[in-house]
Amino acid sequence: MDISDLKEILRILEEQDITEFELEQDGVKLRVCRASSAPTGVAAVVASGPAPSPAASAVVSGSPVPASTAPPAPPAEPPANGTVVKSPIVGTFYRAPDPNSPPFVSIGDRVKVGQVLCIIEAMKLMNEIEAEVAGEVVKIHPENGQPVQYGDPLFTVRPS
Repeated sequence: MDISDLKEILRILEEQDITEFELEQDGVKLRVCRASSAPTGVAAVVASGPAPSPAASAVVSGSPVPASTAPPAPPAEPPANGTVVKSPIVGTFYRAPDPNSPPFVSIGDRVKVGQVLCIIEAMKLMNEIEAEVAGEVVKIHPENGQPVQYGDPLFTVRPS
């Protein structure tokens, strides 16, 4: 992907008022986030993969934005003696299948590989998130109904 492709993607995203876009191609991952309340032309571009050339930059509405510009990362939390299950998608975190049901899991519960831990709603689709390891749930990171991003920690499971 060259700079003209990146400029074209950013132009389309701005015209369509899209606030978030992610693309993975040839081992390079590109994620563009724009706050909906931000003034036109403000964007954050996060790229991972082979390092871009120092001259590589994105241009949004004629304003240069360095390719390394990224929103501040939340402080890293050390795993609480366990495996962290991370969100595979962007959406809304729900602990139960519906408001009148008990949560799928609670702190202290023992889980098996493949057991449903929660649901993440993304674009009106309910995505079940399953345990990647067997063990005991020692921490539930987000609150019920809280928005989560790709890679956000959801649960810490102490393997058994």
